[in-house]
Amino acid sequence: MTNPAGGEHPLIVIVGPTCSGKSALALETARRVGGEIVNCDSLQLYRGLDIGTAKTPPQERAGVPHHLFDVLEPWEVFSAGAYAREARKVLEAIRGRGRIPVVAGGTGFYLRALLEGLAEAPPRDEALRARILERERRRPGSLHRLLGRLDSRTAAGIHPNDVQKTVRALEICIATRKPASAVFAGGRRPLEGWRALKLGLHPPRQELVERIRKRTRQMFEQGLLDEVRALLERGVPQEAKAFESIGYKEALECLQGEMTAEEAMERTEIATRQYAKRQMTWFRRDAEILWLTGFGDQPAAAAAAQERVREFLREIYTGRQNAGRC
Repeated sequence: MTNPAGGEHPLIVIVGPTCSGKSALALETARRVGGEIVNCDSLQLYRGLDIGTAKTPPQERAGVPHHLFDVLEPWEVFSAGAYAREARKVLEAIRGRGRIPVVAGGTGFYLRALLEGLAEAPPRDEALRARILERERRRPGSLHRLLGRLDSRTAAGIHPNDVQKTVRALEICIATRKPASAVFAGGRRPLEGWRALKLGLHPPRQELVERIRKRTRQMFEQGLLDEVRALLERGVPQEAKAFESIGYKEALECLQGEMTAEEAMERTEIATRQYAKRQMTWFRRDAEILWLTGFGDQPAAAAAAQERVREFLREIYTGRQNAGRC
């Protein structure tokens, strides 16, 4: 695909709930348009988290460049603002090579930060954070419920187990006396010079539930417990950010003897279903998303997606040619 001369550069975005086939569709799309994949999944940023995050193995990437995978250690904390800054650098580099970025993932807050920008938030208040964390210690789960009352929109995009993000959102709400979502909505710097096509995968609910069940079983059968054990053995602390996530939290508790492997699988499956529901709630708010029925690795949905992509690129490049003749 030839880079358009000036104007807006095409950007393809693929979203949807976990297990909907985003990675497969992104890979096929990038392969067809001469694109490069940019990760928008907060967990796939971490090194060593492979099985539980369903990363596409390097040998299965068909020579398509993948960016923002394996860039953090499991104990590092990464904000949406930091993700947006790094992802924008990656987009510019891809544009400089005359290629098309395909952003894929299910972390809606990261995607919004990338495309719409985030306003400057108040600095961390360690004393306030300590009080907030003490409340969570005394009443586990209470922070996320409190955030839901103060800022339901932000709470919808944060997993209840993600204490770090919940604390930061509450800190902003309390410090500014405004919902964090309102704070982030003001003073934003949207991504400029790009035109995005947003494709969303919407598989039938029961089929998605079954895929989640199968993937959860496969994760444990393929060695999720061994993966977590290896992370611990190389010095990753049990309190690491990565171990708050679905699958890893349950696997860690299993290794600590707090539950059986079967119980860990059941709890992971339930948590994953709940997460998929929250993802769809988040993405349905975006009127720009073009929804495709089915999974990204199914022929019908994939064909519909490629037709949308062809129309999108044809419109952009035809527009550039017409503008050049004026």
